[in-house]
Amino acid sequence: MISVQDWAEIRHLHFAEGLSARAIASRLGLARATVSRALRAQAPPKYSRPPRPSGFDAYEPRVRALLGQFPTMPASVLAERVEWTGSASWFRKRVAVLRPEYLPKDPADRLQYRPGDQAQCDLWFPPASIPLGAGQVGTPPVLVIVASYSRFLTARMLPSRTSEDLVAGMWSLLADQLEAVPRRLVWDNEAGIGRRNRLAQGVPEFTGALGTRVLQLKPFDPESKGIVERMNQYLETSFLPGRRFTSPVDFNAQLAQWLPVANQRRVRAIAARPAERIRADRAAMLPLPPNAPAIGRRSRIRLGRDYYIRQAGNDYSVDPAAIGAMVEVLTNLDTVTVTADGQIVAAHQRAWAKNMTITDPAHVATAATLRAAFQQPRPTVGDEELLRDLSVYDRAFGVEIEIDENTTLDGEVA
Repeated sequence: MISVQDWAEIRHLHFAEGLSARAIASRLGLARATVSRALRAQAPPKYSRPPRPSGFDAYEPRVRALLGQFPTMPASVLAERVEWTGSASWFRKRVAVLRPEYLPKDPADRLQYRPGDQAQCDLWFPPASIPLGAGQVGTPPVLVIVASYSRFLTARMLPSRTSEDLVAGMWSLLADQLEAVPRRLVWDNEAGIGRRNRLAQGVPEFTGALGTRVLQLKPFDPESKGIVERMNQYLETSFLPGRRFTSPVDFNAQLAQWLPVANQRRVRAIAARPAERIRADRAAMLPLPPNAPAIGRRSRIRLGRDYYIRQAGNDYSVDPAAIGAMVEVLTNLDTVTVTADGQIVAAHQRAWAKNMTITDPAHVATAATLRAAFQQPRPTVGDEELLRDLSVYDRAFGVEIEIDENTTLDGEVA
């Protein structure tokens, strides 16, 4: 059998160049009968061979019967049930061909997005080792929020995936990058957001303050969050390659410089640039609230003699003058702030590493001064100061004693 390329060349030489079958056979080194068959054939040659019987054929009816009742039964169990004795890999391949006929049908709709209606949210864990400080490295999560209508991309690396940090991260991206509030924030079943239609603590307060709502998708629904999933891949293939990072702060700085460039690209699915289409998206979104919602981790504790408080896996020093007082601790994405009676008694940059002790030198100096004062000997009390007028107690208890001029203090008559 001649190749498709020879068949095309034969027909070209005959119909376009006007060569005879004999001349074509001589030029191409083919038999004249082969050239004649090629000229008569209206379709290109196609190799085919008759199907050969397979050892699986005898087992196929029983496999189909089991798949009809149990579409997800593993191939290894199927092989055991039908008593297959041949190659396990060949059996798995044949079952993989048959199984889609029996699985439940799950059609994927082509979704349409309205301006301002929703933004898709997800966590991306970049495959890169980020220096966290104190010799530690890690891969902190990157919160990615994409406006579904405009495909406008926002992102920021977070210290953790706890509820407090996720809420603070959402507010940071909505306020600083998106500059508006979508009517719905679409999440998967991220534990820091909630599970089984029950939002995590702090999330309802946040969405209520903004007037939006969180929509958590059901399992096995990747299409409804496909936009942000593709953006995660885009970040990994377009932002990450060739970059080095010295810290999470450096990561966020480089990401902030790159995002405007990314939002200027032309997206084929919408035939537009996100930076241009975001105008219509923002116009249909909710405005930012006049007052920022309460975000961050808040706690109230009594400061002990060890004038440190533990937050997010690290210890932070506090002004020792506040020892014994109730202090309020606020931990957000960047700082750890401690106040007592409305006065700031500690302010630290939040550490990304773990099990660290962060100390303000001023707090150490204050502790030394207080310790020296405490260790000074106390003044002794003289004997004359130990004598006290007993009438003080009479007045304290409201007792009035009338003493006759002829009566001594011990009650005897003079």
